[in-house]
Amino acid sequence: MATNTRAIIARPFLKWPGGKRWFVSMHGDVFPRSYRRYIEPFLGSGSVYFHLCPEHALLGDTNEELIAAYRGLRLGWKKAHALLREHQEKHDVRHYYLVREQEPRCNIERAARLIYLNRTCFNGIYRVNRKGEFNVPKGTRDSVLFETDDFAAAARLLRGAELRVADFEVLVNEAKRNDLVFADPPYTIRHNLNGFIKYNEKLFSWDDQVRLAATLARARDRGAFVVSTNANHASVQRLYRLHGFRLKSISRFSSISATAGSRGEFEELLILSD
Repeated sequence: MATNTRAIIARPFLKWPGGKRWFVSMHGDVFPRSYRRYIEPFLGSGSVYFHLCPEHALLGDTNEELIAAYRGLRLGWKKAHALLREHQEKHDVRHYYLVREQEPRCNIERAARLIYLNRTCFNGIYRVNRKGEFNVPKGTRDSVLFETDDFAAAARLLRGAELRVADFEVLVNEAKRNDLVFADPPYTIRHNLNGFIKYNEKLFSWDDQVRLAATLARARDRGAFVVSTNANHASVQRLYRLHGFRLKSISRFSSISATAGSRGEFEELLILSD
């Protein structure tokens, strides 16, 4: 089993709620150095994927627009970049809401649209109404293109990835021996000790939490490496201890700790298969 990384330096091109840029910068050593294939079922901004730069990957999400953006950037990053330059030149309140109402069918245009909206909407939030229409208002940021953008590198990396719109269970069920699974389901940490179920049920139901834990346990039992993050709440701890996972509390403000006294309301849970 060889180290499964490429000599590519690529960065996430999206900002996503619950993104893990801080996680890979502080706790990147929790991932194995070698593995067969990388699997990420809650893709979001792909911070861990871009950090590891795996040669082979299965990436998925239930958000069709998100996956279309990744496919579009991989297919035609130059055209996407040109479209983003146009958005930068035209950007104002009127243009933002005009683009927000559009429904492009071409994946390259969908990529440019999502990146533009993501970078200029309020707090980089992704939210849709009951009709599935993006409805986040314009934010205060006006920069559409960044000096750190390297869409060419992202596109090269994505050539080694299968991109799929799918439920997490379908994707994780494909994990085999020596595959690496990273699962970062939707959750909020601001209510770890107060109203956890109420607030997180809106993001990711408890039934899905139970299903995810069982799915990850099956992947581990097939010989896959499993790394997952979640809310550091007693109910989540009990669920994963029941399945025999190793748990640690993590924070973007402090080093990894397993002691109860160091756990705070805003800390998160790291779930490991070994």
